Amino acid sequence: MLKKIAYALPSVCAAGFVLAVTTFSAAAYDGQTCVAPGNCWEPKPGFPAKIAGSKYDPKHNPKELAKQSESITAMEERNAKRVAAFKKTGKFVYEVEKIAD
Repeated sequence: MLKKIAYALPSVCAAGFVLAVTTFSAAAYDGQTCVAPGNCWEPKPGFPAKIAGSKYDPKHNPKELAKQSESITAMEERNAKRVAAFKKTGKFVYEVEKIAD
């Protein structure tokens, strides 16, 4: 009897797997709701169609966004000092602190 159960168990597991796969694929995105040809984007279930104004909309802090522009401005100033020193001496110095004014 134990042999019969051992042989029947893999087929039951396989049938359960097939059922699970077909159930999942039926609930998956089917590509039928298209705004235009090739534009078939749909939000995942539970997500809003538009992010703006929803709880998924990132709230950007203006101070955090300004950090990048400040660092770029500082980088451009350092590069301008390097170029001026190179034109003056003919030797490139990377460390701005070592450039004599």
